Amino acid sequence: MTVLEKEDLIKRVDSALDTVRPHLKVDGGNVELVDITDELLVKVKWLGSCQSCSMSVMTMKAGLEMAIKSQLPQITGVKAINGVN
Repeated sequence: MTVLEKEDLIKRVDSALDTVRPHLKVDGGNVELVDITDELLVKVKWLGSCQSCSMSVMTMKAGLEMAIKSQLPQITGVKAINGVN
């Protein structure tokens, strides 16, 4: 993946995350895009109350991963670098 391809992918993933962020903010949380690996794995960091929330695993699969993959089916997965999951 070239630098330009990665930059475009980062913008598109961040845009997909923007569709989920309002729901996280209601409960005092948020998520930050950290990196996208060459294997197209998205790495995120939970922020605020999401860091210790027991529902983070469900939010990851039903919220973040679904939102990202619906717009970018080439993404292989989403993984938190911190928090419960």
